[in-house]
Amino acid sequence: MSEEFDNIISLEDEDGKEVKFEFLDLVEYDNREFILLLPVPAEDGGTVAILEVLECEDDPEMEEYVSVEEQDVLDAVFEKFKKEFEDDFNFIED
Repeated sequence: MSEEFDNIISLEDEDGKEVKFEFLDLVEYDNREFILLLPVPAEDGGTVAILEVLECEDDPEMEEYVSVEEQDVLDAVFEKFKKEFEDDFNFIED
């Protein structure tokens, strides 16, 4: 029996292929919003994807998610997430 969860979202990758993610959290950092997602099924040992949430230029009621290039921002957002969920997840350091 297949079970669907409310926290699963589908996004299109750069090739137009649908990819499913589990929504983990929405984190605010430096007046910006970031969404943290886990690929479904979890691959690569459960590597978390961090994307910035932006208002869609074509439709202000829609959001778009874009890659974050600034490593210091990625690190800060993930640290904030880890601190909030330290009792819920087993984080593995590289």
